[in-house]
Amino acid sequence: MRKHVVWFFFLAIIGLGVFGLLPEALASGDLHHQSEEIGKQLGVLWAVPFACMLLSIAIMPLAAPHFWHHHFGKVAAFWGLAFIVPYALTYGIDLALYALSHTIFTEYISFIILLLSLFTIAGGVCLRGSLVGKPVVNTVLILVGTLLASWMGTTGAAMLLIRPLMRAISHRKYKVHTIVFFIFLVANIGGSLTPLGDPPLFLGFLKGVDFFWTTVHMFVPMVFLATILLIVYFSLDTYLFAKEGKPESPDADPNDKLRLEGGLNLLLLLGVVSGVLMSGLWKPEGAVTIYQVDVEYQNIARDVLLLVLAGVSLKITPTTIREFNEFNWEPILEVAKIFAGIFVSMIPAISILRAGKEGALSAIIKMVENEAGEPIYNMYFWLSGGLSSFLDNAPTYLVFFNTAGGDPQYLMNQGAGILLAISAGSVFMGANTYIGNAPNFMVRSIAESGGIKMPSFFGYMAWSVGILVPLFILMSFLPFFH
Repeated sequence: MRKHVVWFFFLAIIGLGVFGLLPEALASGDLHHQSEEIGKQLGVLWAVPFACMLLSIAIMPLAAPHFWHHHFGKVAAFWGLAFIVPYALTYGIDLALYALSHTIFTEYISFIILLLSLFTIAGGVCLRGSLVGKPVVNTVLILVGTLLASWMGTTGAAMLLIRPLMRAISHRKYKVHTIVFFIFLVANIGGSLTPLGDPPLFLGFLKGVDFFWTTVHMFVPMVFLATILLIVYFSLDTYLFAKEGKPESPDADPNDKLRLEGGLNLLLLLGVVSGVLMSGLWKPEGAVTIYQVDVEYQNIARDVLLLVLAGVSLKITPTTIREFNEFNWEPILEVAKIFAGIFVSMIPAISILRAGKEGALSAIIKMVENEAGEPIYNMYFWLSGGLSSFLDNAPTYLVFFNTAGGDPQYLMNQGAGILLAISAGSVFMGANTYIGNAPNFMVRSIAESGGIKMPSFFGYMAWSVGILVPLFILMSFLPFFH
């Protein structure tokens, strides 16, 4: 028990706001307005705990692997507390609890429930048979995942196909490149064609962007990136496969035909997608208010539905299928603990961004326009993408959406180049880091639990900087955003 003291203390502090253990009467005034005003006052030093959280993820698994493996949850809790305690001392406990409640209730809980439901349900789908990880097979699997991502979400597609892909390459010596390209394409770029694909696009849909606007306008950039990346992957995998001596899988059996087990879970996955879409279309009046944070009924209904679907999956899926998938709870527990620290320590960075031209990062926000007040499309692309690589890409998208005026009719028509640049940057550049998009870290955790030694935080960035960034630079010179 003693070794979990820091983590429990962290959860206890969050619980005061999240579960309403402090009376509503303690909240003074309009905390939402006060919080927005404070966002305009915060200096960049308030983001130091978040920077340290990222550095811990990047450095500690290499510098102190044993310590990190056993204590990453306490490290995440520590950096969360490193922000919230000074914030409470400076601005008062009521504003600190409001910030926590807002983050936990409107962002973190829904984030984890979605991941948990998709992780649980996809873990009950099993593709049996002779699936040998040759270059063609691997490329086709990644292509299928890329095509599915826009319609069942990057997280859903990634959770559905990562285990079959890992089994296919289990006999291969070189595996890391396959997982990396899977993250590039399935966990990020593939989700760019509909609001169901990635959270930033879903936010745009909620703000009034037509459902198929992204399908039409993001199609060419998405196909451009996906085609080049698939060609690069196939060429690299072909070279490495030959270098390995073109090994045959010991489990290969031409008579063992491919077959799907646990197929009912696919219906449950469809239920998850429908639940997410429902929460964007159904707008009942009213909300549950906890510490001046309104939790809308449609979001509560969605989260309850997702938990029920996950429970149904656990009930109806034979144990043998989960055992074959080597299903365990460690990846989702790791993501839950680490992202709790990320979401809390990230609060000041998001607040400063939301302050826009009145905040400490005003110089960055102003870079999207020239002296005549005309939009600079490439700056929208690079700034929304660069910040989305390290911050939550959904609020980052919203910041630049509002910076561009926030009028969906204008942005879909005269300002289509701006909206396309913001959308492409937020979705595509989520692939730049492990924390750029939710499924990135989940895929990494599942791969690690399956015995694949994945690159470190900076090691992964070496892949993204070496492969993705040159493609993004090329996109800047092509007439995508004009």
